[in-house]
Amino acid sequence: MPKPCIICVAITGSLPTKAHNPAVPVTIGEQIESTQEAWEAGASIAHLHVRDDDGNPSSDPEKFFRLKEGLETHCPGLIIQFSTGGRSGAGTQRGRMLALGPDMASLAVGSNNFPSRVYENPPDLVDWLAAKMRQHAIKPEIEAFDLSHIHQAAVMQKDGRIKAPAYVQFVMGVKNAMPADRHVFDHYVQTMERLLPGSEWCAAGIGAAQILVNEWSVASGGHARTGLEDNVRLDRQTLVPSNAALVRRVVQICDKYQRPIADAATARRMLGLNSSDLVSRNPNKLRSAELRQTKPYLS
Repeated sequence: MPKPCIICVAITGSLPTKAHNPAVPVTIGEQIESTQEAWEAGASIAHLHVRDDDGNPSSDPEKFFRLKEGLETHCPGLIIQFSTGGRSGAGTQRGRMLALGPDMASLAVGSNNFPSRVYENPPDLVDWLAAKMRQHAIKPEIEAFDLSHIHQAAVMQKDGRIKAPAYVQFVMGVKNAMPADRHVFDHYVQTMERLLPGSEWCAAGIGAAQILVNEWSVASGGHARTGLEDNVRLDRQTLVPSNAALVRRVVQICDKYQRPIADAATARRMLGLNSSDLVSRNPNKLRSAELRQTKPYLS
């Protein structure tokens, strides 16, 4: 039987606004509703950012708490993945929400260029974020914007900073970073097999590259990320109506290649996220009073 495909939906991100596409979910309520629709369409991981009351990127733990609590209620079993990306804060602010104990969190292990700035991930910050993830039993998703980031993930797994098996996502199509290039993609897959055997991998394409990279991933036995964070258009003339519509597009690709869709329970088994670990880590979903008590190490 072909390997099930895990679909990750990146619902909001830090950059897209309603001016780009009115379907971009910004408020907590909109994010919960959009994620539930995507989950029902076939997504088993939700990659999450939050915005402040003015719609700007934020790392506010209270916002993440409300979003996480809502998703646990409306999407039971969904794998919740927080972003620790650099647009939401500086330095250790990027990990303020990790004490909430999501299932997963993104971890960029090296720096690279973005369209108008350098995406800085200095080694001391990478190590601090990785340590926080180990402390709270959070599985990192390694964001590979460059080939060197896969190599660094292998080093970090070998020395114990990342618990094996690693989970790596190839990010392709960011301007000034790695383009969506099939030869590079194939080399990434070969590098994963050589340096991180037994690990799972995913791939994300930005903008028009989204559907292209989705197909490469599904056809090559990997997993796929989609969502309005990465792409707000179905084509040059058509805006994406919802995150669920992008998930359904990946489901169609999976059908084409006879890949079953991994439900949340299957995805948890594949990624080593079993239910007993989840319960022992965070039995009471961390209520608001407990959140306030975490402030000393959230700062």
